[in-house]
Amino acid sequence: MTEHATAPPRTASILKALIIRLHGYIGLMVGPFILFAALTGTLYALTPALEQAIYHQALTTDPTQSTADAAPAPLAEQIAVAQAYLGDDRAPSAIRPAPEPGTTTRVMFNDPSLKGSEHRAIFIDPTSLVVRGDMTVYGTSGVLPLRRIIDQLHRNLLQGDIGRLYSELAASWLWLAALGGLAIWAFSPSPRVDAGKQTRTAKRLRTRRRHSLLGLVLLIGLLALSATGMTWSKWAGANFFTLLKAGGWGTPRVSLELGAPSATNAHADHQASHTQSALSNVGDADRVLAAARQAGLDAGKIELRVPGPEQAWKVREIDRAWPSQVDEVAIHPQSFAVLDQVRFGDYPLPAKLTRWGIDAHMGVLFGLPNQLMLAALGIGIIVMVSWGYAMWWRRRQPNAGQALWPLLRRLPPATLIVMGATALGLGIAMPVMGVSLLILLGIDGLRANRHAMESTAISDSR
Repeated sequence: MTEHATAPPRTASILKALIIRLHGYIGLMVGPFILFAALTGTLYALTPALEQAIYHQALTTDPTQSTADAAPAPLAEQIAVAQAYLGDDRAPSAIRPAPEPGTTTRVMFNDPSLKGSEHRAIFIDPTSLVVRGDMTVYGTSGVLPLRRIIDQLHRNLLQGDIGRLYSELAASWLWLAALGGLAIWAFSPSPRVDAGKQTRTAKRLRTRRRHSLLGLVLLIGLLALSATGMTWSKWAGANFFTLLKAGGWGTPRVSLELGAPSATNAHADHQASHTQSALSNVGDADRVLAAARQAGLDAGKIELRVPGPEQAWKVREIDRAWPSQVDEVAIHPQSFAVLDQVRFGDYPLPAKLTRWGIDAHMGVLFGLPNQLMLAALGIGIIVMVSWGYAMWWRRRQPNAGQALWPLLRRLPPATLIVMGATALGLGIAMPVMGVSLLILLGIDGLRANRHAMESTAISDSR
């Protein structure tokens, strides 16, 4: 052999081999989680229209009992109807007035049997004062039971916080799998294959070409889904919001403390002596809503949160479509003066981008086009992952030369240090990714060691 033939491969060639092997590992080990997240995410994106049909009675008024031009009853009367329906006079936790004619008001109550962010909602016809529905709703979007189940499947497999490991695992690796696929496509183009060939290799190469092209088409969407998915994940998401807060880029919130100085109205009445009597008196909801409207909250979708002890009313816009209407104000429970106000236009840019990213991920930012785009992206991911497994199945040939550890040992020390520091930083920022990477390297090391032992045994037997 010549000296050139025996020379070690260049660093670039080793890195390319590492990318190919890591991409394969991600597909094989994380692929099932990505596949399930794509399936449930697609279902979630397609359910809004279905929900409108299933829960039509609760969401809309009865045309035989009310007319579109009839004036809605005061919120106080609607709340009283909900309380009478429940058989007690407990104060609701929040009220969502009917956003437009023909729709119902939601009077929401805390219930100790429900989980966090869940409320029991009584749906009231605002003109006829008829109870139209009674069901559990979830979150700011007011998700109804069908979407709630699909949402929890997508988020945590219906297993609470421990189940969130799966979705965070999928989101943490998706962006790296997408960029790795881009690198493989750029530096390792698929060889041309005769369309008439039906050998296993030819089929695998054709599938590889389809897999790569579909990945390129979906690339931006994959990166966006990964980023927004990690934003609200348990561990990586917590680190993300800690970083935003440290940089002063967090989402601003109004202060509900009655003793806090008012930036909007310096002459507001902050006396707390009358607060307790207002806590159980939700009859002032109409005056609170009027004060919020006068302060500039003009969205159709709006929520009034009933104050707790020594707190002000919180009124917020909850329309997350485009343009986003998520302004909020704090209203004094006696004087009805605006104590504090936050406008979406005053959000720091990172907070705005976070809001838009999450809403787009949920399919609410651009309405139906957003939902259809998410569904198409989800179906594309399902197809792409399926093609990846088809390639793996058609190959089915162990190749220990593709293990990570033998390749890592051939890299220059400086390159290894940079890669190690990068992996450490990513592992700290995304703990689920960091732990899963250690597991992956452990499996790869065991596999490489077993192959080395088998190779030694074969050599000794000759």
